[in-house]
Amino acid sequence: MYEFFSHSDADTKAFGERLAKLVAPGDVITLEGDLGAGKSTFTKGLAKGLGVKRNVNSPTFTLIKEYEGKYPLYHMDVYRLDEDEDLGFEEYFQSDGVTVVEWASRIAELLPQERLDIEIKRIGEESRAIRCTPHGKRYEALCKELSS
Repeated sequence: MYEFFSHSDADTKAFGERLAKLVAPGDVITLEGDLGAGKSTFTKGLAKGLGVKRNVNSPTFTLIKEYEGKYPLYHMDVYRLDEDEDLGFEEYFQSDGVTVVEWASRIAELLPQERLDIEIKRIGEESRAIRCTPHGKRYEALCKELSS
């Protein structure tokens, strides 16, 4: 596990932007954290780093939003997903874009084995601990690069 710290929304966005420089098509990033922890803030930074021009917000009620940038960005929020709903997750996970899944633990059995799990945890009013757990050599290398 790799741990990074954010002291503001701007820091959380900047972390997402840094990660955007390292991601590649087919990458899957999962996000966990309490409501308001900064999952969507992180995704806004990632989107900015990928050159997305549209406003990025949580797909809470639409479940999946797609954005065009350097690579397509597929932003999912599966918090309200019905248990028997099939949205073709595998197609997104094996796509030419980068997939971000908020509340990913709700679809744990559908996630690819190789991925980057990120947990954002409040440690103060503005401060956050960002814990990255890589699954697979590619994501291990990505985390090492982030921490250098």
